[in-house]
This record gives sequence, structure tokens and C-alpha cells, in this order.
Amino acid sequence: MAIPLGLGLPQMRQYDIGTDVPEVARAAERTGYTSLWVFERALVPEPATQGLYGIDGLPWPDEYRSVAEPLVTLALAAAATERARLGTSVLIAPLHIPFQLAKSLATLDAASGGRVVAGFGTGWSHDEYAAASVRPFAERGRALDELIAVCRAVWGPDPVTYQGDFTKLAPAVVGPKPARPIPILLAAGNARARRRLVDHADGWLPVGVGVEAVSEQWRQLRDLAAERGRAEPLRATLRANARYRPRTYDGSDRRPFQGSVDQIVADLAAHAVIGLDEIMLDLQAGLRDAEELKDVAAEVYEKARAAGI
Repeated sequence: MAIPLGLGLPQMRQYDIGTDVPEVARAAERTGYTSLWVFERALVPEPATQGLYGIDGLPWPDEYRSVAEPLVTLALAAAATERARLGTSVLIAPLHIPFQLAKSLATLDAASGGRVVAGFGTGWSHDEYAAASVRPFAERGRALDELIAVCRAVWGPDPVTYQGDFTKLAPAVVGPKPARPIPILLAAGNARARRRLVDHADGWLPVGVGVEAVSEQWRQLRDLAAERGRAEPLRATLRANARYRPRTYDGSDRRPFQGSVDQIVADLAAHAVIGLDEIMLDLQAGLRDAEELKDVAAEVYEKARAAGI
């Protein structure tokens, strides 16, 4: 059975958000992509106060200088499509007020007929945390714990109650409710995050850093679920940050999902056999415009299916 494929929506500075998001979303759904995804990048400090991902000396990509707000982007896509699921990979959850984010996601799910997938992470940018003014960077793990609990409460039956460190909800009626239970997926990069995922989430959002690494992380996560007595199966949606090149790239520094369409498809094939539930491709970086994004996404999809992926 072919693995479901998702596509990242155009959010970066080279795209016209109001026009290109609906057009790309419609084209992707017609092509056969079963889900559409957004990511969150709130700002780029100028000059940089820390490297990309918090790694000293690693520069921020130029594309990050203008990234459209993720839930607005998904709302545009929801209005233009009928079937494709609408996912976040990821929302930097502690940048958001928990109650408001829970209500926004519920509203989007109700409006789209039950298509939302909530992917959360804690992020790494101190500047984004300072700008959001919700919780300090040092409290990001606790903030994510509370946000998950608030979402479960708000999305559940009325009356809603919750008493946390930051959120205080007296018994209240909160609507609209999601059309169906919204799955929560987490990016989990350390032992504590993996326990949080196993105990409180529905699945995992790995990044495509290589077949061996992802396969080993997936094995460890499933082993942890068994150790902790989890009954429900975990799901996994791989995020493949692709960088398309019109010709085959033979450099020794080639990373997964970098290069020609054939190279990207070969990497899809390698990852498709390790037991993941879905792979989402974010092809938008480095492409000129929405027309090129639609063309490359369609070619990747067609060649992937022709290869039996």
C-alpha cells in the first residue's frame, strides 16, 4: 500500500500568500497529496543573537525573513480544499496563549469538517519567546505540558474546567467543538520529550535527517511506549525539508531530500519502508514562485507513485 504524502504550503517571502496558498492547496489536492502543512517562524533577529537551531555560527536561512502566520495560512487552504488534512509541523506551542490556541484549532477543525492535525514543538529561539511574552524560554517544557492539557479540556465536553500554572478555567461552555478529536503530534528530541509524547500525545513528528537515524529513533520511541504500557499505537509523520535542484546533485555534502526530483523520490522510497504513517514534503524553500512549486510537487508525486511509493 502506498504511503500517504503531504505537502508544505507556501509561506515564505517569495510567495503571494493570499493568491498562492489557495492555488497550491487546490493543485496539491488534485494531484493526490492527502495533507497540507505549515510551520512557524515568528521572526528573524537582526543581527542574529544565536545561530539557527541554537547552534553557534549556523546562519538563519534568508527565507525565514518573512514566514506567514501558520493558522491563517491553514484557514486559506481549508477554504480552498475539501479532503486534505490540515497539519502544523510544527506550531511553537509555548509562544501561544493556551486557551486561545485551543479555541482557534477547534474552530478551524469545525470549519474544515474535521481535518486538523495539531503538531506542537517547544522551539529554540530566545528572541521569539521574548517577543511572544507568554512564558519564559526556561519554562518551555512546562508550558507545552499545560497547553496539551488545556487543548484536551477545551476540545472535550462542557462544562470545561482546568486549573494549571498559567491557565485557570472555571466551569464554562466553550465552543465550537472540533468536528472530531484533533490528533496531537509532537516533535521529541530528548528523553523527557519522548516520555511526554508517549504519555500525552497521539504521535510523532520526526525530521528527515536520514533513514538510519529516523528508523532508530522510531524504534526507541515504540520501545518506550511498550515500557510505559501505552495501549494505543503511535503514529508518525515525517517532515522532509526538501531542497530541489533541476539537475542531479553529486556533492559529498548532499543531505536527505536534497537534489533532483529523482533523488528526492529515492529518499522517499528509502524512508517509506521504516514503518512511518505519512511523509510530508516541504519543497517551498529555494523555488522561485508558486508555479514552480506546483510543477515540482506534481512531478515528485507522480514519480513517487510510479515507483510504488
